[in-house]
Formats: sequence, C-alpha cells, structure tokens
Amino acid sequence: MNLFILKTWLEAKFVKDEQGANLVEYILLVAFIALAVIVAVQFLQGKVKGKFSDAGNSLG
Repeated sequence: MNLFILKTWLEAKFVKDEQGANLVEYILLVAFIALAVIVAVQFLQGKVKGKFSDAGNSLG
C-alpha cells in the first residue's frame, strides 16, 4: 500500500502537466488570427467599397 502511495506521489511530482499551457497557446493563436483579420478588413475596406460601387454603377 505504501509503495502505491509513493508511486502516485512521485508521478504527481515529476510528470509535467501541459494541458493548461496548450489551452493558453490556442487562445493566443486565435486572438492573433482575429487581430490579423480585423487589421485586414480595416485596410481593405476602402478598396472593397470602391469595387462594389463600380459593380453597382455598371449594372445600373
């Protein structure tokens, strides 16, 4: 019984648990992608508006 407790304690002490670290990495990755999309939309907003305006004028 004591060996089981010692084994469990040693595993808990020395085995690295990186589950939380993975979650933080994924959150940072999603935040970076969202930021890149927002910047791209802001940068291309005028160009896209102009293209839609040109298409509307050519149809009318």
